[in-house]
Amino acid sequence: MFGSDENHPGVIRPGNIQGELCVGGGKFAAGFGHNRRALSTINRNIIGALPCPGAVKRSGLSEKHVISNKIPLPIPVHRPITRKFAAQMASKHQLPLQEEMKKPVQSIPNPRESEDINIIDVEDDYKTASEFPLPMFVQHTEAMLEEIDRMEEVEMEDIDYDLVMDIDSIDKRNPLAVVDYIDDIYAYYKKAESSSCVLPNYMAHQFDINDRMRGILIDWLIEVHYKFELMDETLYLSVNLIDRFLAIQPVVRKKLQLVGVTAMLLASKYEEVSVPVVEDLILISDKAYTRNEVLDMEKLMVNTLQFNLSVPTSYVFMRRFLKAAQSDHKLELLAFFIVELCLVEYEMLKFPPSLLAAAAIFYAQCTLSGSKQWSKTSERHTTYSEDQLLECSRLMVTFHQKAATGKLTGVHRKYSTSKYGYAAKSEPAYFLLEARF
Repeated sequence: MFGSDENHPGVIRPGNIQGELCVGGGKFAAGFGHNRRALSTINRNIIGALPCPGAVKRSGLSEKHVISNKIPLPIPVHRPITRKFAAQMASKHQLPLQEEMKKPVQSIPNPRESEDINIIDVEDDYKTASEFPLPMFVQHTEAMLEEIDRMEEVEMEDIDYDLVMDIDSIDKRNPLAVVDYIDDIYAYYKKAESSSCVLPNYMAHQFDINDRMRGILIDWLIEVHYKFELMDETLYLSVNLIDRFLAIQPVVRKKLQLVGVTAMLLASKYEEVSVPVVEDLILISDKAYTRNEVLDMEKLMVNTLQFNLSVPTSYVFMRRFLKAAQSDHKLELLAFFIVELCLVEYEMLKFPPSLLAAAAIFYAQCTLSGSKQWSKTSERHTTYSEDQLLECSRLMVTFHQKAATGKLTGVHRKYSTSKYGYAAKSEPAYFLLEARF
């Protein structure tokens, strides 16, 4: 700080910290005494008043050269800014935007320390903005903002615009859709499906039948189901009852068809409004069994299964997953064609019903589009990713390829009709076999 000599107005002498600076006859308070003055008054004195009588006025200082009115400075403008003080101010005051911070804060230069100076040459002592380094907190803040900008650019590149859709929004006014409970219902189905599954090698415990015989039985039942025009739910439940019964009860091969007919009768009683009569089932079995034999097998089956007929099958999951996939009629028919082919195949018992349904829809989408198609919405509602479905879908390629050959062609004949959109005649998605694990 500097003091002024009243006898020599143009001479500036070192003073104590409470000293004053004479500018144009006025007094500039240092900011620590009781004579503090408003910055606006000081600015007017600096801009409008002439310097001391002995000073040479080269050019007037504009207001932007004196102080920025956008950055609050609680200290006198002639006090130099140190790093320590800049750090304190950065923590106490909110920093301005990046555009404003790029404008350096200018301060009035300190007069020379010599006592013999008689003239303050404002233009000589004033330095341009480029000659003053930016305060430390400004530099750090600019670097931080630049880093944030770079992070935001990276995040924008990683945004996944394939958002999960609300597939139940259109059914909010439909009381039969039970929108308020549908997620809880399928969460329960997902937990309960393990009780409806059987060991994938249960045929090893059968002494007189094998997996090939099982395939022949189910292929025949698919044709019976089609001729009786039963509901889809009935077919899937019939197959589930057969597998669960055979996994517990040994059966001789001549009674295997009786097991299939009885399972369809039980499933019809559970699912259908109009149930086929026992005589019709006996007739379609070429009268191989009597009425009493059918009723006795019915008693044995429900007791073996402990009357547990309420199990989630692949059909239950198919309906929900098709809705999540926003399927059309063509995709729906192809997906059901594939999943019915899997009902015949014994090796597909290693997959739970929900995964089988999801893989069938995934395969149908790949077949129709010619590329892998699995949306975030489908992944959200099925709980299966594309990678989890690849193994099952690759097996479906082979089943689709051989559907028209061999002895088990019931599903292919069914889906080769106009009623089912000739879905069986679609070309298999061979490209799924190219990328092996």
